[in-house]
Amino acid sequence: MVRMNIMMPEALAEYLKKVPNKSRFIAESLEERIRRERSRHLRASLAEAYMHSAEEDRAIDRSWIGTMGDGGWSE
Repeated sequence: MVRMNIMMPEALAEYLKKVPNKSRFIAESLEERIRRERSRHLRASLAEAYMHSAEEDRAIDRSWIGTMGDGGWSE
């Protein structure tokens, strides 16, 4: 554990005065915020990867246009 001095808006400080275990409350709040940030970042990364992959798939699909004739199997 480390001790930190922080600045915060007065309204938050007033609310925090009523919280029994201020350190735990702040730590849990920060952990939750960090989880949300990481999750948001992961979703954005996955969406970007999906878009890149989808574009590659469309390029491959375009390369096959016209190679199958009418699209049926020859017997």
